[in-house]
Amino acid sequence: MKDVIVVVGAGSIGLAIARRISAGKHVLLADIRQETADAAAKTLSDAGYDVTTATVDVSSRVSVHALAEAATAIGGVSGVIHAAGVSPSQASPETILKVDLYGTALVLEEFGSIIARGGAGVVIASQSGHRLPPLSAEQNALLATTPVEELLDLPMLHPDQVRDSLHAYQLSKRGNSLRVMAEAVRWGKRGARVNTISPGIIMTPLANDELRGPRGAGYRRMMEVSAAGRAGTPDEVGTVGALLMGPDGAFITGSDFLMDGGVTSAYWFGELAPK
Repeated sequence: MKDVIVVVGAGSIGLAIARRISAGKHVLLADIRQETADAAAKTLSDAGYDVTTATVDVSSRVSVHALAEAATAIGGVSGVIHAAGVSPSQASPETILKVDLYGTALVLEEFGSIIARGGAGVVIASQSGHRLPPLSAEQNALLATTPVEELLDLPMLHPDQVRDSLHAYQLSKRGNSLRVMAEAVRWGKRGARVNTISPGIIMTPLANDELRGPRGAGYRRMMEVSAAGRAGTPDEVGTVGALLMGPDGAFITGSDFLMDGGVTSAYWFGELAPK
């Protein structure tokens, strides 16, 4: 039986992390589109990695459960990289909450029940979660601990409360980091760890969609006035992911790592601050 690294969402960031931690292990690469998974698998296979693919819809419990079963049939799951999601320019508020918020909670629950001792997970959240104004302690607890199947029924997530895609995305990504903090307790009982990374603008197809979309000017402004003065790369996120999932990160769990080149700093205390 092999050590298995499960990658949910076969995009640039998930692959960048997988390349750093999967040598000598089996990579199970899952995406909602089989052709996307196949293309990513070819890239990894050509680079010497042992890879199989699967399709998964993270908004479906049946689908996520089937992926977890497929992974354990290969071997012990020592790593989970959850990088699937949709952006504000790609989907409605309802879809964003179903995929990015509920879907993440579902992946954490299903894989938190099978993760191997010594294993680790990382969830890709977003800088957007850090630009949402503070929630109440009660709202934090609800996003972190509400049973998965009741999560989308929370009054704070009803359509009259979440009217646009950006707000839905911010809530989802804040919810991801809160959920991971709570799930770290359960994963810890299995001797495993889990953290979130909240990237800023990273040059991926999703970011390119945003740059071409209605918020493109705002994205370019964020890059211009940030301390870094540029977008990030998937490899930079991969470096942080490898730390969090490897032995050097053994004392880190339930944490969120904001890496956005200083955009959030500029939003709260600099040139991007709301007037």
